[in-house]
Order: sequence, then structure tokens, then C-alpha cells
Amino acid sequence: MSAINIDKTNFQNEVMNSDKPVLLDFWAPWCNPCRMVVPIVEEIARERSDIKVGKVNVDEQPELARQFHVMSIPMLVVMKNGKIVQQSTGAKPKNAILAML
Repeated sequence: MSAINIDKTNFQNEVMNSDKPVLLDFWAPWCNPCRMVVPIVEEIARERSDIKVGKVNVDEQPELARQFHVMSIPMLVVMKNGKIVQQSTGAKPKNAILAML
């Protein structure tokens, strides 16, 4: 499965009500480090059926960016049962992202 585009209309259902852990990637198309992380996040989404992977474009979803206090991107957030359990900013290699899960 590929990463899901998360916005304010599907956030509650896809993230807060998820029965799986959710990896959220807060990104923007103009952000070079974000573009480095995107293929890694997509690869994790394809490989791991035990988690849900979502992408939040901070330019299109400023409300969600504010809700998560996004100050720097890329920002990766792991949520379980509607609560943040891990978060990290900056580009990370695949093994570091997997370690967050």
C-alpha cells in the first residue's frame, strides 16, 4: 500500500481512529530534505502492512501543521491509539525511521 495523503477531512478516520500505528510525514514540495525522505516513506508504506503511513503537506494543511506544532520539516510523527509516541525532525535514513516504529 502507498502512503495516504492526510488532510483535515480524513485525519480523524485515518489517524485518530486507526487500529494500527501511524507514521505521519509532514512535508512540503519545495523542501529538499523532504524530497529525500519521500521515497523512503513510500517504501516503508509498501513494505509494512502492520502500520499506516500518511503524508501531510504543510502548505495545504496549515491547521494540521499547527495542531502538531510543526516548526521544521520534514517532521516524522508516530502515533498509536491517537497519541504521539515518537517524533523527529530532519531527513533520516530508513533504519532510523524504522527504529521510531
